[in-house]
Amino acid sequence: MRKLKLPTRKHAKPSSTLQISDSDNNDNANLDMTAKTNTSLNTPIEQTRWNGWGNVNINKKVSPHGAKLIKSHIGKTKKLKSVSLQQVLKTVPKSRLPAAITDLDIVSTDREIRLRHARGQSFPDWIAMHSGDFETFPDGVAHPKSTNDVEQLLKLAQEHDLIVIPFGGGTSVVGHINPQQGARPVLTIAMSQMDRLMDLDTESQIATFGAGTQGPAVEAQLGEHGYRLGHYPQSWELSTLGGWIAARSSGQQSLGYGRIEQMFAGGTLVTPQGVLEIADIPASSAGPDLREMMMGTEGRAGIFTEVKMRVQSQPEEELFKVAFLPNWEAGKAVLKQAVQNNVRLSMLRLSNAVETDAHLHLGTTPSQFLAISTYLKARGLSSDKVMLTYGFSGDKTQNKLALMQFNKLLKQHGSVTGKITNIMGSVWAHGRFKFPYLRGTLWDRGIMVDTFETATNWSRIDEQMAQMQDAVRTSLADEGEEVMAFTHISHVYKQGASLYTTYFFGAAKDHAATLQRWQKIKHAASLSVANGKATISHQHGVGRDHAPYLAAEKGKLGIQVTRDMLKSLDPEQRMNPGVLLEE
Repeated sequence: MRKLKLPTRKHAKPSSTLQISDSDNNDNANLDMTAKTNTSLNTPIEQTRWNGWGNVNINKKVSPHGAKLIKSHIGKTKKLKSVSLQQVLKTVPKSRLPAAITDLDIVSTDREIRLRHARGQSFPDWIAMHSGDFETFPDGVAHPKSTNDVEQLLKLAQEHDLIVIPFGGGTSVVGHINPQQGARPVLTIAMSQMDRLMDLDTESQIATFGAGTQGPAVEAQLGEHGYRLGHYPQSWELSTLGGWIAARSSGQQSLGYGRIEQMFAGGTLVTPQGVLEIADIPASSAGPDLREMMMGTEGRAGIFTEVKMRVQSQPEEELFKVAFLPNWEAGKAVLKQAVQNNVRLSMLRLSNAVETDAHLHLGTTPSQFLAISTYLKARGLSSDKVMLTYGFSGDKTQNKLALMQFNKLLKQHGSVTGKITNIMGSVWAHGRFKFPYLRGTLWDRGIMVDTFETATNWSRIDEQMAQMQDAVRTSLADEGEEVMAFTHISHVYKQGASLYTTYFFGAAKDHAATLQRWQKIKHAASLSVANGKATISHQHGVGRDHAPYLAAEKGKLGIQVTRDMLKSLDPEQRMNPGVLLEE
C-alpha cells in the first residue's frame, strides 16, 4: 500500500486562503479554493465576525440596481439597531463547570470565547447576536487536539453530568450548536485544533484528516500532493469535514464529485459508550452500514475526530459557463436529459425566472447588467427566461466531449450562449462563496434574507416549487407585508432534484417582531415541504429548526428507530439534546 509520509511540522496560519481582489464586482474578497500554499489551515475564530458571517476583512456590496429590485417587492425598510460586543460580554454569566474541567489546559471559560461559540448562522442566531438576547451561553469551550482528548472530555462530562455540544465551523443555519437553558452545565467541544491531513494512501486514494479541518485547509493540504476532495458547500470557507458528515452535507459540484456520503469512507466516532471505529472498506454486504448510520446524527451519537475521505487527482481543467433558456420547462428538460443520459458534468444549477432576474441585478456591475440584458433581449428572450449555470471538471479530452454533448442538448431547447452570457459564469465562479457576506450588507439596509431547501422527484418539482413559493410570499399577508422569494435547482439526480429557495422581507419595528415574521415564514415554508413528497432538508440538516417536521418524512416508527439507536450510544442524552429529534 503506497502512503505518502506527511510532514509533522507545525503549520503557520497566513491569510493566503482569502485573497483580496475583485474591485470590478464591488466587493473586496476573492476566496481562493485552489491555494498552493502548504501552510493554509483553519481561519482563527478571532478573525471571524462575532455577530455575522465570515472574515472581518471581507465585505460584499449590493449593487444599486439590485437593492432597488428587492425594495420594489418588499417596500421601504428600516435598519434594526445592533448591540456592541462589549455590551453582550457583560451578560455572559460565570461558568458553572467544576474545577476538574476548567483546570484542563484545553478548556477555556473566557467570556468572549464562550460568546463566539454560543450561536451559529441561522436567522434566530442573527437576531440574538444583534439584539444581544443570547438567552444562554456554553459554560466552557474545549479545544481538543486528539481523539484521546475527546475521550477524556466525554468521560468527565459523564462524571460531572454535563451537556456536550460538538462545534465545527459554527456555520449551522438550523440551530445545531445553540446551548439551551437547563440545570446541567454545558461544555462545547470545538474541533478547530484537529485540522491536519494525517495520512494519505495514494494507492487507495484515501486521505485521513482531523475532523475539524475547514474547507480551504482540506483542499490546500490535498493540493500539495496533487489531490482534491471536491466538496464545496456555500459555507466552504468555514465549515468542517466533521460538520459535513454529521449533517450529510452536499457541495455545489456534487454531480461530479458526489455528496459527502460518497466521499466519507470511515473514521473514528467518540461516543459516551466508547470509541466506534468505522472501517474504510469500499463495499460490504455484512449487515447494516455503520458508516451510513452515523452520518447525519448531528452530534447526537458522538463526535467525529478522525475521518477517512475518498479523494481524487486534481483535474486538468475546470470550466464554469452560463446559458439562458426561453423558460423554466426548457431549462428543466435540459437538466433531466443531461443527468439521465450520463453527460459528464460537475454541476448543474437552474434558476427560475425570478431568481434569474435577481442574479442579473445582484451579481453584475451596471455595465455588465446593461450588456447582458441588451444581448438577451436582442436574441428574443423575454421575462420568462431562466439562467442555467453548468460546470465541467476533468481532463481536457473528457471536458471537450461532455461540452459537445451538452451543447447539443442546449441547442435542442433554444438556448442562448456566448461570450457575453459567460460573463455570468465568471461572476458565479468568482462569487460562489460570497453570498453569505451579502446577508450582512442587506441587514444594514433593513432587508432580511434567509433560505431553505428540499429535494423531490422530477414528477413533483414544479408543484413543490409553486407550493413553497406561494406559502412564503403570502406568509406575512396578515401584516400587509410582501415577501420576495425565488428558487433554483442546485443538485440533480436521475430520480429528481433539489430546490433551494431564497427569500427577502423587511425588518419589523424591533428584533422580537422581526423574529416573529421569520417564524411565520419558516413555518409556512416547512409545512409546504412536510405536506409534499419532499425532504425537510437536502443539505442543511435538521438541527432544532427542522426537528418538528421530521416525523412527516420519517414516520412514527422511523423516528422511534432513530431515537433508540441514538439512546444506545448516549443513554443519558447529554450529547446535543433537542437537535435532530424533539425531546
